[in-house]
This record gives sequence, C-alpha cells and structure tokens, in this order.
Amino acid sequence: MMKPDHRGQPAVPCLACPLRMKPAFKDKSDEEVRFIQATKLEHRFVAAGTDIIHPGQEDAELYTLFSGWAFRYKSLADGRRQILNFLLPGDLVGLQASLLSASAHGIEALTDVELCTFPRKRIWDLFVKMPALAYEVAWLGSREESLIDENLTSVGQRNASERIAALLISLYRRADALGLVNDHSFQFPLTQQQLADALGLSLVHTSKTWARLRRAGLFAMSGGRLTLLNPRLTARMASLFDRELEPRPLL
Repeated sequence: MMKPDHRGQPAVPCLACPLRMKPAFKDKSDEEVRFIQATKLEHRFVAAGTDIIHPGQEDAELYTLFSGWAFRYKSLADGRRQILNFLLPGDLVGLQASLLSASAHGIEALTDVELCTFPRKRIWDLFVKMPALAYEVAWLGSREESLIDENLTSVGQRNASERIAALLISLYRRADALGLVNDHSFQFPLTQQQLADALGLSLVHTSKTWARLRRAGLFAMSGGRLTLLNPRLTARMASLFDRELEPRPLL
C-alpha cells in the first residue's frame, strides 16, 4: 500500500501548475482552478515500483499524475499480470477505484511519481457545485476506457510486431503532446517484462520481436531513451493513422 512521502516537492499552486500551460490541456477559468485547489488534499511523492492503489483497497483517493509514469493492472492468483494501460503526466488516476467500494485493480508507479491528491469523499462535490468539472471527470474516465479498448484490440487482433508498434506510437504521441519528445526521442522506462504484460505476449516472444524491430530500423534505444526512426512507418505497421490528440481536461 502506498505510504505518503513528501520528499523534496513544495506545494504547487494550481494556478501556477506547469501542466496547465501545455497545449495538451484545455484552459480553465480561475474559478474552476481555485475550486480544484481548495479540493486538493496534498502533493505526494511515490517511489518507482510502489502501488499507488492496491487491488481490493477500500479507501482509494483520486489523483492527478503530476510527473512520472504509472500503469494500471490486474493480477491472477498465480501471479500472472495484465497491464491495462499506462498513465502519463496529467492523467487522472484512480477514478474507478475511488467510486467503487473496493478497487478491482492495482495502479503501480512505473517511475518515481508525484501526485496531486483529491479526497474520494469530495468527488460528489463536483457534481453539486461544479457540474462542468464533473462532466470533465466523466470525459477523462471515457478517455481511459478508449485507451484500454485500443490495447484490447492489439491483444486480440494484432500480431506481435503490430502490438509493439501500436504501443510505441501511442506512447510517442501522448508524450509528444506533453512536450516530452525531442528529435523523435523520449524517455522510455518500460522493461521488456512490462511490455509483455501489456501486450499479452510471453517474455521470450516480446524480446525476440523487440530485437527484430530494432534491427529493422524501426527504433533505437540509448540511455533509457527511445527514438522512433520512422514514426509514420510505425503508425502504418500498427494501423494507427495520424489523428490529432484533442486537448483534454486537467483536474
């Protein structure tokens, strides 16, 4: 279970939040941002490999991922795990878990992360006092569902090469919208085991396919950064054609 850790991060006023200045997110009125600030419980640090929300947790809060990467997962009794989707800065974390009596999944910090924490007991205040914000929370929940739909399509219909290509181009586009891509290169913290868990492949099959695609010149890895050498080719391989990522709400 996650334990609060306040190492080295001062409180970030919502009106001065650097995420709000990125083109990936919609503008909000000062009144809405002040309401979000008043609702915010704390700013947390969580170390890589730690559960932000653990399966079965009954008191999960709602979070906005301020920095770092995380992923949502479900595990079977024998330890096998399916990664459902990856979470990047600005994503809403734990909506389903905070609305249910007990979380049906876990959320783990992939890297060290910082989280803006909102108490689950105040979620309903949005619907009463700020219905426009409540709609945006519902919209963000639908967006997360669409990401999972895409991953399910990969697992069900794409071959191993197409699955890897689809995941890479999706993460690339999401990172690019956040200003995290430079010269087609971005920080890529996933291990091959995590890739396998997300794509429904064995570790051996994932490793062989990854190596084959790298030798074919689809991408390069160096210093923990992944460079897409031909993003259009990667998108064509995955049958994920160019589409603009519309600006999204930020809680």
